[in-house]
Amino acid sequence: MPTKTWKQRERDVAAYFGGRRTPLSGMNSGHTSADIIHDKLFVEHKHRKKHTLLTLFDAVKKLAIRENKIPVVTISEHGRHGFWIVCHSSDLTAVANQRQLTHKEEP
Repeated sequence: MPTKTWKQRERDVAAYFGGRRTPLSGMNSGHTSADIIHDKLFVEHKHRKKHTLLTLFDAVKKLAIRENKIPVVTISEHGRHGFWIVCHSSDLTAVANQRQLTHKEEP
């Protein structure tokens, strides 16, 4: 059975941030309620044709605050490669620093 696109996108996002995809469905896994297991970032990924991004971000922020983590939402759209990272501008440096800790950027 082929892997569902949304599961593969979650794996891609997890690899990007140096984490791993949460097994099962978020809180049911016993790890975190986020889609990605990471020490510092609370990453929720949604793969949809359309997004209500601000409403989604607000909901994720509430969950991230409970876990004392930085809220990050990643989105992708059907038929488009890659994904977008959404965080508040005041968190951008912290999110970028977490990315750098796990991946050395090529010059």
